[in-house]
Amino acid sequence: MALSTRIYRIPRPKTFLYLMSLRTGTELITLSLLLNKVSGLYGLLAIFTGFHLSPLQLSMYIYSVCALILTAFLAPHVRKQSPLQCLALAWSYAIDSLINAAYTAAFAVTWFLVISQHHSDAAGSPAPGSGGSTIDETAGFTSPKYNVSHVDIVATPGEDAVAVGSPGVVTTAAGPSLGHGVLMTESMPSIVAISLLWAIRVYFILVIFSYARLVLRQHVYSRSSAQLHMHMDGAADDRVDNPFAEGTPEGQGWKGKLGRALLWVGQSYWLGHDGDDEWAKGMGGKFRKNAEPSGPIERERRRRSGTGPPAPPQPLRVQELQEVR
Repeated sequence: MALSTRIYRIPRPKTFLYLMSLRTGTELITLSLLLNKVSGLYGLLAIFTGFHLSPLQLSMYIYSVCALILTAFLAPHVRKQSPLQCLALAWSYAIDSLINAAYTAAFAVTWFLVISQHHSDAAGSPAPGSGGSTIDETAGFTSPKYNVSHVDIVATPGEDAVAVGSPGVVTTAAGPSLGHGVLMTESMPSIVAISLLWAIRVYFILVIFSYARLVLRQHVYSRSSAQLHMHMDGAADDRVDNPFAEGTPEGQGWKGKLGRALLWVGQSYWLGHDGDDEWAKGMGGKFRKNAEPSGPIERERRRRSGTGPPAPPQPLRVQELQEVR
């Protein structure tokens, strides 16, 4: 049962590419996200040059600017190991990945439709899909002046050289369709490249989530008087304390509500005890205090198990001192 649970649980990397720590990997991933979102600024600047943008492109650039501001605010907290900000960064990166996947799918569908139209009987008609006209205008090869596969140079003595184009042989269809565009030979490398990039993106999500989980659990252990809450029978709790629970100092105000909301999804992942706590305690920084479990419950548990501290030495009486002399 335990083996099957570990198989189906979310992977939790302990290093980044087996070469660097999770914090270094998270910093590099955050830097790549910042560089990616900077493109939104250049996209909006293109409006002032008179370049036409489709509503889909404009919405993507506006979202990129908003994501850039949020990421720039959360990035410094990776090194500070702030639990709330690291949680927000992890969730924002995951949500950004879903939004980017939606935009990528929308642009890919439009691109395949434009390519399919170019190789169909409907060539020359308005490009289909949202932003299809922009793609048709900027791609260049979708509406070429001469549709040839290659050019031969024919030169005869006493005359100028002449370029003769051979007609291009393409697969045609009755009308543009997504299936026709996907199954074309030149579309396969693009699909493979996008799939590989998204596999890397999923790995980056796992790295950021693992680092946020590590920061959260280290924060809980450093603030708690006992690293594991013990019952009277010595059994450990299945979960660590929620640092943003109501009634705690960090659970007050909007930050506490935000922290509880971020931990509401996947509580077993964030707070569950799965045997990796010893690794979590030793990674990514030192604790502010390292107190042994204490309190009446712990003292009662030690008394019952016979592992309590030794009894203090009894002071010697005056009569015993005289006998010794």
